[in-house]
Amino acid sequence: MAKKIDKTNAARLLDRAKIEYELVPYTVDESNLAATHVAEELGEDIATVFKTLVLKGDRTGHFVCVIPGDKEVDLKAAARVSGNKKADLIAMKELLPTTGYIRGGCSPIGMRKPFPTFFHSTALDHGKIYISAGVRGLQIAIAPAKLIEFVGASVAPLCAEE
Repeated sequence: MAKKIDKTNAARLLDRAKIEYELVPYTVDESNLAATHVAEELGEDIATVFKTLVLKGDRTGHFVCVIPGDKEVDLKAAARVSGNKKADLIAMKELLPTTGYIRGGCSPIGMRKPFPTFFHSTALDHGKIYISAGVRGLQIAIAPAKLIEFVGASVAPLCAEE
C-alpha cells in the first residue's frame, strides 16, 4: 500500500483554485539540497526542475525568481525585470521569517505574503515542471502556464545564458 502523502499548504491552495497537479515525493539528502539532486531522485531532466529564489531589490523590496535547477540567477537581469537598479539574494536566515518556508522547501505558492514573482522564460518550454511543494522531500508537478497564471507571475530571461 502506498504511503499517504500529506497535503501541503501549497497543494491546498491549488486544490481550492481547482488547478491540476501531482505531488511527487523524493528522498531528501540533508547534505545536498540542490535541485540537481532532486532531479536525479525524480528521474527527471534538470531543465524541468525549478528552484525558488527570494531576492531583495533596492527599490521594490522582496521578489521571487523561479529558475531551472541547474542555472544561476543573473542579478542584473532580475533587478531589471523587477524594477530595481540592483538586487541580491536574501540571507538564508531571512528566508523562513520572510516566506514561511525553509531552504530546500521554498515554494512560489503560498508564501507569507504575495511577492512579485518571475519565472525564467524556459518554464513555458515544458508540458510540466516541478517546484517545491513547500517542504523538503515533496515536489509539485504542474503545467507551467497554469502555475504562472495562478501566482500572478511574469515570464522573463532571468539567467545568464551559457
